[in-house]
Amino acid sequence: MKAISFNLSGRFAHFKKPDVNSHTYFTYSHIHKVALLGILGSILGLKGYGNSKGDLPEFYEKLKEFKVSIIPQKPYFTKKIVTFNNSVGYASEEQGGNLIVREQWLENPAWEILVLDNESDEFRELKERLFKKEFAYVPYLGKNDHFANIDEVKEIELKEATTGLVCISLAKKDDLVLKKAPRFGANFFYEEYLPVRLKDKFLIYEYEKMILSSWVVEGRSEKFFEYEGKGVIFII
Repeated sequence: MKAISFNLSGRFAHFKKPDVNSHTYFTYSHIHKVALLGILGSILGLKGYGNSKGDLPEFYEKLKEFKVSIIPQKPYFTKKIVTFNNSVGYASEEQGGNLIVREQWLENPAWEILVLDNESDEFRELKERLFKKEFAYVPYLGKNDHFANIDEVKEIELKEATTGLVCISLAKKDDLVLKKAPRFGANFFYEEYLPVRLKDKFLIYEYEKMILSSWVVEGRSEKFFEYEGKGVIFII
């Protein structure tokens, strides 16, 4: 099975959680599939939310069938709270029109991204643009002031996993069976509900419980592959 691989990183990232309080905007701990499709859409020049007029955005309509694997450089990235002023007049009803904004940012996030070859025109164009570094729009990590670095693009070959492996990618919890904890080295288990798709007509996220662990696992489906001696799973 063929796929393309590239490294995605940045100094900061903010993938806003919609369930925020009035004081701070929080971020998911990792990039999720919908945000990743948005980055791929920007590379291809597809329209985003601002042009959707209530319908699904163009990038999602054309790329939602892409199968992607997200491999974090580490299980957890450092988070920081940043406070700044938004002095645009219409940004606040407070006196003076000054709004104090607090956001949680990821520091120095980095992932390896795998996109499975589905033999579509969109995939072929994406592959060409990635290798040539010819992006229609500047990709960013959740906000347009968090620029994304994309490098180390390569074509890879995957084979179906036939035995238990440590899964190094984010995975739906229901897609894996935990078999054995590591005897040596780091022992970790990350778990978070992350967006995996957009709900038709409502432009709201649909979530799945995602995990990343140091355990040896087995896949429940044909989506589990072996890559450089480790397991990866694709988010559908």
